[in-house]
Amino acid sequence: MCGIVGYIGGQNAAPILLEGLTRLEYRGYDSAGIAVLGAKNTAQVHRVVGRVRNLAAALPKRLTGKVGIGHTRWATHGPASEANAHPHTSEDGRICVVHNGIIDNADALRAQLADAGVELTSETDTEVLAHLIARANAGTLEDAVVEAVSRITGTYAIAVTDSAHPDRLVIARNGSPLIIGVGDREMFVASDLAALVRHTSQVAHLDDGEFATVFATGYRTFTVDEGDTTKPATEIDIDAEDLDLGGYPHYMAKEIQEQPECVERIIRGRLDDRFGVARLDGLNLTPRELRGFARVKILGCGSAYYAGQVGATMIEELARIPADAEAASEFRYRNPIIEADTLYIAVSQSGETIDTAFAVEEIKRKGGRVVGLVNVVGSTIARACDGGVYLHAGPEIAVASTKALTNMAVGFALIALTLGRVRDLSNADGQRIIDAIRALPGQIKSILDFEPEIAGHAKIVAAATSLFFVGRVRGYPVAREGAQKFKEISYRHAEAYQTSELKHGPLALIDEALPTVAIVPSDELTERNLAAVQQIKARGGPVLAVTHEGVDFGELDVPRIVVPKTEPELDPILLTIPLQLLAYHAALTLGYDIDKPRNLAKSVTVE
Repeated sequence: MCGIVGYIGGQNAAPILLEGLTRLEYRGYDSAGIAVLGAKNTAQVHRVVGRVRNLAAALPKRLTGKVGIGHTRWATHGPASEANAHPHTSEDGRICVVHNGIIDNADALRAQLADAGVELTSETDTEVLAHLIARANAGTLEDAVVEAVSRITGTYAIAVTDSAHPDRLVIARNGSPLIIGVGDREMFVASDLAALVRHTSQVAHLDDGEFATVFATGYRTFTVDEGDTTKPATEIDIDAEDLDLGGYPHYMAKEIQEQPECVERIIRGRLDDRFGVARLDGLNLTPRELRGFARVKILGCGSAYYAGQVGATMIEELARIPADAEAASEFRYRNPIIEADTLYIAVSQSGETIDTAFAVEEIKRKGGRVVGLVNVVGSTIARACDGGVYLHAGPEIAVASTKALTNMAVGFALIALTLGRVRDLSNADGQRIIDAIRALPGQIKSILDFEPEIAGHAKIVAAATSLFFVGRVRGYPVAREGAQKFKEISYRHAEAYQTSELKHGPLALIDEALPTVAIVPSDELTERNLAAVQQIKARGGPVLAVTHEGVDFGELDVPRIVVPKTEPELDPILLTIPLQLLAYHAALTLGYDIDKPRNLAKSVTVE
């Protein structure tokens, strides 16, 4: 969602801020702005509705200054407008603030400020921070920021400039990511590594409740309770080239095609042929501890939740442990029972998904053991968990997750194999799964080779305004993810149902205008799935089947997308791939902005 960039050093700040904001466009936003301390240290603030390129076009040709902050906003309080865009300023223009997150008591604070004679110029929650900092009874900018944030409740990542203190930025974090980039006599601030990779490979992550003063020559981190904290910078392993399109028309297309090599990376060095097991030292769990868990609970949001459903089925099948997945966004609100013999797994591409991060906090607060399945080293969830498995999918820019989702599913296969081998899964069965995992990259490549054929199917289903996706047991989360992708980027209504549930209501909607994408693998439920397809066809409903070679549809006239067969437990990984291409080419046919679907953001950092 919202993006923050800050700079202090010897270069002109505006181009660096604009480049950083451009790098953060994938997160989703509706307006953008920058504030640069210019001549005589006065704040020069420029804000626009729309894209960063609109902001760049609106800037004066000579915008100089070596200290500045920038922001891309995703509306929470008030619609997209120039007045609501960040940065927000105090009445005298001295204080400028950019903010990610939500201030829960903003209405009360706005009322207090209005009663004190402050003229509020926006509908946002963020504006109150600028006024609170400017009116704080404090001697330093740091003290003013501490006093201001002590009066708010909610989540925030903020960066503040003060024309009276032009030698520094003051930043703070609570529930929303914020990092410091270390350069050569210049420093950077950002909400996402993507904004920094062209300038530095050394970063420091702020923790919740932590503040920092950032100078051109270094930084100081501190908390209200503990005083100075030691927060050394660490090396990040991201190449700037990984964030480029590389000749592809869209990031989603690029990331779909990268999946074979992404799977190669997540399994590299993790398959132990001798013992038929996976090596997952990052879990920080001994075989005895793994064997002690009586159940597994998986928590994620959106596509990560559906990957968790795939993972739960794998764990039950291979390890014979009760396992289920739950939407992390609902978890902490039902006062969950946290059990000592349950292994909790938090799943997130960015590692910053706020609902999942809060679920991790709830588990930790109640003494549970939680591990992470994340794609970003040093992210909030990765640091909060007791251990985990990094996805090694590389940077994922498109809002609709593809390669990270696939690596999540492979990660769950590795975890299921690990749990299974400390129980009753034989060495031979372990080797069977290892062989199947090792074959996945080549099988995924073979599916991608059929992209033109899948694109042809996509043009047909794109004409429908509503679709069903159906699957059974292993196929149901595949159907849910397929529907998610389709609605995310094609804006077509798409619903997923368990195939067995069709006759309990949804069949009433079947007609010739409503296509069904049916997941029909070659497994123990093939006949039941084919019977459901027959019921749909008997009511005039068009069907597109995602299936395996050798599945006999008899006299049913059903167009098919055929994927390679793997071991049954891993079938969902390959069955999902063509649904990514189906959604992509449907959106392409309809002419939509595939990488930046409306109303959505890549990293959901507000509730």
